[in-house]
Amino acid sequence: MTTNHESSSPSAPSGRPSISPSGTPAEPQITLRSPAELADALPYMLGFHPTDSLVMVAVHGENGRFGGRLRVGIPLAPAEWEDTARQVAECLVRGSERRAAKPDGIVVFLCQDPRGGESGQRVMTRLRPFAQRLRIACGALDVPVLEALCLSAGRYWSYTCGDDGCCPAEGNPLTPPGTSVMAAAATFAGLQVRGSLKEIEGRLTPLVGAWAADQEEALERAATALVPRILDGTTREEVGAQTLAMARTLMTRLTQAPPAEGGPRADDWDDALLGHDEAAAVILGLQDREIRDIAAEWMEDEEAAPALRLWRALARRCVGAYGEHAAAPLTLAGWVSWSTGDEPTARIAFGLALRADAEYRFAQLLHHACNEGIDPEGLRECLREERRRREPGRKRPAGATRPPGRRTGQRHRASRRTEGRGQ
Repeated sequence: MTTNHESSSPSAPSGRPSISPSGTPAEPQITLRSPAELADALPYMLGFHPTDSLVMVAVHGENGRFGGRLRVGIPLAPAEWEDTARQVAECLVRGSERRAAKPDGIVVFLCQDPRGGESGQRVMTRLRPFAQRLRIACGALDVPVLEALCLSAGRYWSYTCGDDGCCPAEGNPLTPPGTSVMAAAATFAGLQVRGSLKEIEGRLTPLVGAWAADQEEALERAATALVPRILDGTTREEVGAQTLAMARTLMTRLTQAPPAEGGPRADDWDDALLGHDEAAAVILGLQDREIRDIAAEWMEDEEAAPALRLWRALARRCVGAYGEHAAAPLTLAGWVSWSTGDEPTARIAFGLALRADAEYRFAQLLHHACNEGIDPEGLRECLREERRRREPGRKRPAGATRPPGRRTGQRHRASRRTEGRGQ
């Protein structure tokens, strides 16, 4: 089965499903032969460890090549499971037909950590009716579920296996991250795992506590001052210039003060470097489409890293009543991630942008293009050309090419032989 990274944005009860296209025959292959290897491979298929997620992967051909995949959150209410199962099965099967061919089978993963004193085994039991509804929904489309796994508390269970010797009631332990043959093969093939879905989303989630209260007050002050000027055609251009100048000032500040380490601590560092009023001014300025489009040009070379740090930090500052304003910085964060080759993070950011504002057209277009496997280079070149038109003296940067490691029309592939159980 082949791997293509995919994430999703919210819609339906828990998420707007996204499907990525299948790979090409020339790509390197990794063979998976057991449920344990499937469970181990899941983070490499997506590019992150899914949490509270339903993941479905289409399987094609007698050798079991992975095709499109879909991820949505697991609905909290069991009453939503039947409709969700029908919707995601339809989405994956029809999307696969549209891109390549109808799947010959589907692999289902239900990933959820225990809550409220639950055991992993209890999670597996609680989600069993959902797994059954998914199998029925796929079967109604004449596509069998070859394997359905529950991953919880560091263990996995198969919903399709009744052999206690193979799948004991207490489940089987997952391989520790990074220690398996699959991990070594995936690393060799260039597949990366960028932490968990929860961790990635956490870096883009609004701040809480005293910082949030102070930021919301700053946003109120900025809105009172800036919004009338943005709506006034005579001062709109002036506001745009001021917004972009402030954003560049903040990017320079971030560049000159790199964090000592990555992850959430780096975000704390960046948050401390941005004043509330500074952040508020840029957030509100980015609500203007033309200003945002110019900011989208900072997607490569030495501008990409500080721009991504800035967009993440501004997304975290969209607090309280200004949550919808996060669509702009979130979409910009997704765009820079996609432009620099980090598709899994890009899809997550686009999904969060659509959660903030489901009608945000820029996020809709980029989310769709990323999920369709479209090469971002076309949009990158359009932005470069627009910038050259606006800045005639600007030359094309020497490094303004495809991000390192990107290969036109190619994605890494993994395969699983589907003989035996699950046929």
